Amino acid sequence: MELSANARAAATRTAPHVTIRGLSKRFADATIYDNFDFDIPRGKLMSVFGPNGCGKSTLINMIAGLFPADKGEILFDGQPLNKIKFGYVFQNYREAVFPWLSAFDNIAYPLKVMGVPKKERNLKVEKIVASLNVKIDLNLYPYQMSGGQQQMVSIMRALVVDPEILFLDEPFSALDYEMTLFMREQLQRVFVETHTTTVLVSHDLEEAVYLSDRILLLSRHPARPVEFVHYDAPRPRTDKTMTEGDFISTKAHCLEIFQREVRKG
Repeated sequence: MELSANARAAATRTAPHVTIRGLSKRFADATIYDNFDFDIPRGKLMSVFGPNGCGKSTLINMIAGLFPADKGEILFDGQPLNKIKFGYVFQNYREAVFPWLSAFDNIAYPLKVMGVPKKERNLKVEKIVASLNVKIDLNLYPYQMSGGQQQMVSIMRALVVDPEILFLDEPFSALDYEMTLFMREQLQRVFVETHTTTVLVSHDLEEAVYLSDRILLLSRHPARPVEFVHYDAPRPRTDKTMTEGDFISTKAHCLEIFQREVRKG
């Protein structure tokens, strides 16, 4: 029986955004993933957390096509990666932005590569800057900007293409604590504004729980999903969120699982 248009739309909204099946990856003498299966939910901010060296960054790099998998299949709504638009924010902001381009031209760069006309590129950049209420002089070059400003440019560059999925690989790890707090709030604003499926790799458990709707807890390698924790606190989340019982209990539960996996090593 053929589904109605409404039924098809409802199925699309509830179906996983990314389906990973049989993913395997080996480096030198270490097997990082071996027949790994997982589904990434649509429209959620999901963090990936686990012991050092378990393959957190490797996972999103394979999903994003930056590392080849040895075997396995990764599909986005049933399609390969080259059929969708995605954004990627790297952890080292100094290497992520082009030093010879202004902030404006850095943000517009992927649109230029896509062949978007200059007038439309300019409008899209102005729209993303306005929607996030970013206070940066876009005529500045990277060496004239703070680390946080450079990373914000990197995030806007990832978002300007209206990605179907956004990957963030420890995007705050090179920033000081004050700027990290600022950037966490900016990321939360981005998510509330766009509802883009987002995958965040973090080495900070408090950050992972605070920012996320879902936390994927990985084992030591060969990595497997130990638990997929739900955290559905309302947004926007604030400092008060971290004092609430649900946050405290969720963080404690994730920490218990993490420590158990670390002890296995």
